[in-house]
Amino acid sequence: MLAKSLAVSLLGLTATAIEVEADISSQLPNFVLVGLPDASLSESTARVRAAVVNSGFAWPARRVTVNLSPASVPKQGSAFDLAIAMAVLAANGSVRSDAMADCVLIGELTLDGSVRAVNGILPMVKAARDLGAARVMVSRESLAEASLIAGIHVVSVENLKQAVGWFNMTLVDEGTENICVGRIKGVTADAIAIFDAPDLADVIGQDLAVNSLLVAAAGAHHMMMVGTPGAGKTMLAERLPGLLPDLSVEAALETAAVASIAGRSVFGSDSASLDRRPKFEAPHHSSSMAAIVGGGLRTPKPGAISLAHNGVLFLDEAPEFQTPVLDSLRQPLESSEIRLHRAAGTAVFPARFQLVLAANPCPCGKAFAIEGCKCTAISRARYAQKLSGPLLDRIDIRLVVQPVSALKQKMVREGEVTPALTTAMARSMVAEARLAASTRLKKTPWNTNSQVSANYLRGPLKLPGQATRALDIALNRGRMSMRGYDRCLRLAWTLADLAGRNSPIADDVAQAVLLRGNDNPLGVQ
Repeated sequence: MLAKSLAVSLLGLTATAIEVEADISSQLPNFVLVGLPDASLSESTARVRAAVVNSGFAWPARRVTVNLSPASVPKQGSAFDLAIAMAVLAANGSVRSDAMADCVLIGELTLDGSVRAVNGILPMVKAARDLGAARVMVSRESLAEASLIAGIHVVSVENLKQAVGWFNMTLVDEGTENICVGRIKGVTADAIAIFDAPDLADVIGQDLAVNSLLVAAAGAHHMMMVGTPGAGKTMLAERLPGLLPDLSVEAALETAAVASIAGRSVFGSDSASLDRRPKFEAPHHSSSMAAIVGGGLRTPKPGAISLAHNGVLFLDEAPEFQTPVLDSLRQPLESSEIRLHRAAGTAVFPARFQLVLAANPCPCGKAFAIEGCKCTAISRARYAQKLSGPLLDRIDIRLVVQPVSALKQKMVREGEVTPALTTAMARSMVAEARLAASTRLKKTPWNTNSQVSANYLRGPLKLPGQATRALDIALNRGRMSMRGYDRCLRLAWTLADLAGRNSPIADDVAQAVLLRGNDNPLGVQ
């Protein structure tokens, strides 16, 4: 007797439809699982057998062979448990096999037959829809997340007995379809939650840094801040996500898919709507390559750069990170994705993030302080060399954050200094600037100025010679690379958008050069 069910295998965000075939033959009792399963999936034979028996169904007293097809596709994890159990029950005559023809089954089984949630439900359900399935069956815990995907009927069950009853039409359909419309559009709570985020008004005495942060948010530019400990670098970086607009539904779903694979929540502050706020990832400087880039022995998992997709990746104490970790950022900064090659295949994760680096000017951090730096020239050079030239060349804004003076601190304590900008005000300015940029770029594949290609900058967006004179001089004298030249042009367009101008003028280009800063921001010769 032969029966089939459907499942989905994920490698990165790439999905493959898996046909689970169960055959019961008249041989000595045994349970064999074939089709390139890994160790964790091979363990499902014990779980499935116990779940079936403890749910009150008879286990075949013959040889049971389960094949996961195609066999060439690597498979891992416990998400195949439900599909394997239902295929075996169908082959044994306990379930109507024809009822499972267009339904993808996703879930882990416990020994008592309960169906549990697994990581990656969102991308699996999306893949099931894209592969042509009409229905998907998941655990009750996964119903809300699975229902965020439109265009597929979602059925949730608590245990194996309910799954059998649903296919045998003895259980009322408790599934749902397209309830994601309300969940995705119901973002009021998320919009209100922005006011619970750190406010830009908390930053006092750093007007240049605040304005630079505003430019970075408006054009999605990468940023580096160098300053003494306590100057406010981390404080500024933590306020950047609050200035960014909500993600589009497509971008939010893409970000949520990565979070789902990592086992994180995909919902906003109200625990019901899709989270459309940009993420903020701030890994510790002791993090490994796998923690930042992603990795794993057989099936790679997303790292911090993918979890920060469509959001902000903040590396505090950047020179303290391992050099290979820092250099690994160069490729995703250009391609907006990361490819992890393993023996099992190549996993591709999205990695379009806004990078913010923070660094002290020297190992002791007192290079800008009055008492002066006590570091040796060798230790300062070694510290600065951790940030390679190719990485720094990809940073649009390189800013020196000076400590707040004693006079300014006294004025703050006495209430004589008021913040120039709040998060709400800055967010409104960023939204207007981004609208201007997206309107200008509506016939292109880009949405923000930081994404515009060099050819387009020197083509349809070419500026007159008098506007780029400062840049041309710097390029001719070797003080700037061609990549730096283009990044200054992108900054100039962002500055023009913030000022409400249709095109950058010479002052915008000059300010862009100032924001671009020195190629040697740590000041080591």
